[in-house]
Amino acid sequence: MSGVNSFGGTEQECMKLSAVSRAMEILSGSMAKLPYYVVDENTNKRINHPILYLMNVRPNEAMAPAVHKSMIEGNRLSGGNGYDWIIRDRVSRRPAELIPLPWELVHPWKDTNGHPWYGIIHPYTGEPMVLSCEDVVHVKGYSHDGFKGMSVLGRASEVIAAARSAQDYERSFYENSGTPSGVLVAAGDLSGEVTRTKADGTAETVTHRDIVREEWEKTHTGPKNAFRTAILDFGLDYKPITISNADAQFVESKEVTVEDIARFFGVPLSKLYAGKQAYNSNEQNSIDYVVSTLHPTVTQYEEERTYKQLADSEIHVGLRLKINMMAELKGDSASRSTWYKNMREIGAYSADDIRAREDEEALGSDRGGDIYYFNKNFAPLDMARAVTEAQTGGKNK
Repeated sequence: MSGVNSFGGTEQECMKLSAVSRAMEILSGSMAKLPYYVVDENTNKRINHPILYLMNVRPNEAMAPAVHKSMIEGNRLSGGNGYDWIIRDRVSRRPAELIPLPWELVHPWKDTNGHPWYGIIHPYTGEPMVLSCEDVVHVKGYSHDGFKGMSVLGRASEVIAAARSAQDYERSFYENSGTPSGVLVAAGDLSGEVTRTKADGTAETVTHRDIVREEWEKTHTGPKNAFRTAILDFGLDYKPITISNADAQFVESKEVTVEDIARFFGVPLSKLYAGKQAYNSNEQNSIDYVVSTLHPTVTQYEEERTYKQLADSEIHVGLRLKINMMAELKGDSASRSTWYKNMREIGAYSADDIRAREDEEALGSDRGGDIYYFNKNFAPLDMARAVTEAQTGGKNK
């Protein structure tokens, strides 16, 4: 993807910054690994629905689900808008294939009635097309009008531009072997001109000053010429004028840049391999990342895909397309086990409810997997009244 963002840089140029590249990979990778499921909101029961084949098995012939989801999220971050083209079965009108569209190939617009449309360039044939709103899943970055999203790269343009300039400066510094710029001071006058023959046989007129500068740079610039002894004749004296790399405090400035990029993307410093590394704080930061950064994005995906990919009749009876975020929380085993224990002891979760959230096979009713308990003597929930009456002598009827 090479579309030009609002600040004039391409995604490839921004991705040359390690912090930007890592943040993009973290966020798109997080969305890539989260599986979908369909739930009946009236009963919270999971439903085996045909749409799950596209979401979790194969969205289209060319892509695995992880690649498909990662591409859409990457487009949302880099261009402000992620698009998924829904190709429907001609008879049933159910989604038959999902094709992610690069953001630079899509032009969203509204007609005089305010109905949204999408002008696209077909990603394979290059043919211009117009798609209706119902056939395009559109997930957005931060938006002023609720219709077009703003790119994270665009909003972070000044930070990214400064970081790229610093990176270019640092590369130039080391390409010149850490040799600072300076001034050659001559005792005599070097303003006179001479005529010389160039490599192509033509003549050019240059000053003595140009010749001295060229000879100095040829001899002392570049890694191959590092630490060569300088011989100054004709009364020349070299005076460096640029501050050193240490004086520029490159390490400190780069750390500030990484922190700014982390803030724009909503990614903890630990995930960018920056900042202080402490297990407990990193684990809590990861939880905050899921709650504060991922959850709002996941909610948008769920709402948009439910409206566009499920039939109206299914939505009206309470079916919803959901994303299982437990895959992102599996690293926090202690907090997760405490949560499950508490939920089971108050009768909210059965063993099979917990196993379903951990992507484990159900125990089944024959092994008690669907039994709910309550915390008073940890008895089965349907025996709660009998246990209470037995302990109180029937006084709590």
